[in-house]
Amino acid sequence: MLWSGWGDPGKAVTLPPAVHTLLEQALGVQPADRTPVPIAQVRLPESGLDPAVATELAMFVGPPNLHTHHDARVKHAAGRSTADLLRLRAGDAADAPDAVVLPGTHNEVLGVLGACARRRVAVVPFAGGTSVVGGLAARREGFGGLVALDVRRLSGLVALDTESLTATFRAGTLAVEAEELLGAKGFTLGHFPQSYQYARLGGFAATRSAGQASAGYGRFDEMVLALTVATPEGTLDVGRGPASAAGPDLRQLVLGSEGAFGVITELTLRVRPAPQRSVYQGWRFGSFAEGVTAVRELAQRGPLPTVLRLSDEAETGVDAVLHGRDCGGCLVVAGYDGFPGGTGADALAAAGADALAAAGGARLDDSVGESWAEGRFEAPYLRDALLGAGAIAETLETATSWSNLVALKESVTAALVSSLTGRATPPLVMCHVSHVYPTGASLYFTVVAKADDDPVAQWAVAKTAATDAIVAGGGTITHHHGVGAEHRPWLEREIGALGVEILRAVKARLDPAGILNPGVLVP
Repeated sequence: MLWSGWGDPGKAVTLPPAVHTLLEQALGVQPADRTPVPIAQVRLPESGLDPAVATELAMFVGPPNLHTHHDARVKHAAGRSTADLLRLRAGDAADAPDAVVLPGTHNEVLGVLGACARRRVAVVPFAGGTSVVGGLAARREGFGGLVALDVRRLSGLVALDTESLTATFRAGTLAVEAEELLGAKGFTLGHFPQSYQYARLGGFAATRSAGQASAGYGRFDEMVLALTVATPEGTLDVGRGPASAAGPDLRQLVLGSEGAFGVITELTLRVRPAPQRSVYQGWRFGSFAEGVTAVRELAQRGPLPTVLRLSDEAETGVDAVLHGRDCGGCLVVAGYDGFPGGTGADALAAAGADALAAAGGARLDDSVGESWAEGRFEAPYLRDALLGAGAIAETLETATSWSNLVALKESVTAALVSSLTGRATPPLVMCHVSHVYPTGASLYFTVVAKADDDPVAQWAVAKTAATDAIVAGGGTITHHHGVGAEHRPWLEREIGALGVEILRAVKARLDPAGILNPGVLVP
């Protein structure tokens, strides 16, 4: 992962002239060159870690797996939100850990956590660094140092049960690696979030990730059958059998816990046969409301595609500029996977086409859907280019019931426009639906605006206004990005005071010294 941006530096994009024109004419963004400072010039906080602690940690993981040098600290200093990147690009790594430890076994993780608990050193589990909600922004005040626990060495396939369709992985396995290992045996997880190329399986579980093919394969938390977790108080093993009535499901305490209760070291997942063929279609609807009705019909009555996305008018228009086409209205992308022994992708796509046409959709050339599939992991690279051009670009998401979806979209859009207009030219606010359920769907907003003199503060105002609108409008504060530090102030409004007390009680039992990701998730 590029330290100052997203992904592979070799895949960095250059904004086409049409986008520069759109930025200048619509948003007032003047040509700029906001190149990140060299990594050597990034400012780090002084290490507060006692050398004796570093020596003890090195005993558990081996001296080659303990790093305190400048670049390692910078590369573990933040996630990949726009605020994170703006600070890093300006040379500010105030949240950088004092050291990075790379344990290779479950017992090594237990040793590191035990030592840090005794020494009261804060620990941030690090599984790829793709958080966009401040999930790596641990509080260091009151602790004798801050350590990033990078799980990359906890990697690999432990077992594959082809009869039961389950696979056990070590939690630091890259999603790409997991798919390669499963694909060689004819299977897939089917989990492809935008972070797919850089995130790790344990991070998916810890944040309740939802992939772009969630309509067909489900959310990641639905795939998790069992978990092994290292905590300062010992090992927690949860999950047994395909289903159980043995009291409350303790897996749910770990799923979405964001490293605040323990470090996931191993997980058993449901797998599926790999699809033989995938088909993607593009459809046009006259308005967002019409598109919502159409995708709701598919979600409730079928046939349900593997991938189902609805872009509003603004997002559809920007997509037209980027790809040199103009379909007008609102774009729907529907993708279908055909599996061995099941209905083929073409037959599923034909049935879906009948339903979308009956709902009032106009069929576009299949190249529209295919181009989305080919470029579905590229949007973060465009975000980096926009930051370099003098704009801010960021996303946020929520979910709500079908009956509330359009109203919530309108209120959040209004909050974003109002909060950003006072500091700059009115922003561009785009939205799409990308995860559907029988009872409701997600809303994923992308915001582009002219950056002012303090873009971090500029976005903080907008994010606060949008989250207030989400809560007031009956949405969840996060559908799949997690709580992190950014959403933490609103968590009590979603789960109530008693819910917060339950989380605090769990943390007190598993992490009595409070060293695990302090300041994240738990209010």
